[in-house]
Amino acid sequence: MDLCIEQLTTPGRGLKSQRRLFDFTAFLRAMIAVILRGWLKVFHRLTIDGLGSLPTKGSFILVANHASHLDTLCLQSIFPIRKLHRVFPAACAKYFLHVRHRWAAAVIVTNALLLHSEMHFRESLATFRSLLANEGNVLILYPEGTRSTDGRMGPFRPGIGALLGGTSLPVVPCYLEGAGSALAKGRWFPRPWRIRVTIGQPRSYPLLRSDRMSHQLIAHDLEQAVHELSYSMKGASQVEVANASLSPSAALFAGRKV
Repeated sequence: MDLCIEQLTTPGRGLKSQRRLFDFTAFLRAMIAVILRGWLKVFHRLTIDGLGSLPTKGSFILVANHASHLDTLCLQSIFPIRKLHRVFPAACAKYFLHVRHRWAAAVIVTNALLLHSEMHFRESLATFRSLLANEGNVLILYPEGTRSTDGRMGPFRPGIGALLGGTSLPVVPCYLEGAGSALAKGRWFPRPWRIRVTIGQPRSYPLLRSDRMSHQLIAHDLEQAVHELSYSMKGASQVEVANASLSPSAALFAGRKV
């Protein structure tokens, strides 16, 4: 059984009732997605660049900067609606579970993979790896760990490196522009601000061992990859992008295209 179905199962339920629950939730999510995508397109003039960079086979990870609750909706708009049940944004359970409308938004609307704060880091990694072992699943991660309050991207935490180090798992960097201005942290109502998503080239890190230094190096590499996408959106020259890119040691192990 796919992990996306297992998330919705409850001990004691029959298989048929579980399937009906999953089908109903998927149908409801699809209907809501149609409405939300229309709103993003009209109200926020959402544009997506670089769709051709996405891997066409297998599971992969999307990483992006994080400044707004709109980020996940915009990133999910990259995918066809029929694939939404295979796209899992990771989220903190503590924030969503104690408020009913937040829980509904997380589980029904965005198909969030809720992680409990009491989970050990290794348990979280095992959950991610189990999900990605099912071919065709997509995991959305925000390596900053929280939403930015001033629009500036924070440093990427090394946990993303622990997940990717020594594996051929593709990871795709993305940059979101405008979402933080449209719906900043602490605001309830969005403003009609233009949002743009830029998708970078996939990379992987099979040559790096899974140790602390490699984890830091991978996190830094992905952070720089997202920064470079922001520079390209602002019309930076190739020289400016190169000057802001990896250190020589990081460049040596930069991910290959997949």
